[in-house]
Amino acid sequence: MTYQRQPWLCSDIGRTALRVALNHVRKNYPFSIDAFVLLPDHFHSLWTLPEGDRNISIRMLLIKRFVTKYYGHQLGLDIGISRSREKRKEGNLWQRRFWEHLIRDDLDFTNHCDYIHYNPVRHQLCESPQQWTFSSIHRFIQQKIYPLDWGGDGQVQLSSDIWDV
Repeated sequence: MTYQRQPWLCSDIGRTALRVALNHVRKNYPFSIDAFVLLPDHFHSLWTLPEGDRNISIRMLLIKRFVTKYYGHQLGLDIGISRSREKRKEGNLWQRRFWEHLIRDDLDFTNHCDYIHYNPVRHQLCESPQQWTFSSIHRFIQQKIYPLDWGGDGQVQLSSDIWDV
């Protein structure tokens, strides 16, 4: 999530920065992106890491660091930071923490993919998931994982614990 929910991620620079950072980090810390949605102030992503590797934290740290170092000045965010952030040498792009979840089984994987793809509707950024450009839903539809009209009727069923994210 961005610092103080600043909506910079969907800008041209924000999208480029995140894409380049993801690709850069994946060279040394491989992972595949199974599902993804980019919203103005946060993103959701479902990753598969190599067998025996569970270190999501280093990947997120390096992605945030890369975006901040190579694109932070281009974003030109005019927002101050707290003394605590200043002491920790943190900037004004990202919040400190992130949420992670280890997928338990196929149903859990499916529920999280659905949550990710329905998120723009949930945040009232569009009326159907297909209207949101920055989403892997288009790949899911192309690969016939989802039908063309998936989620358009608002009847996406998810377990209640996912909606609290």
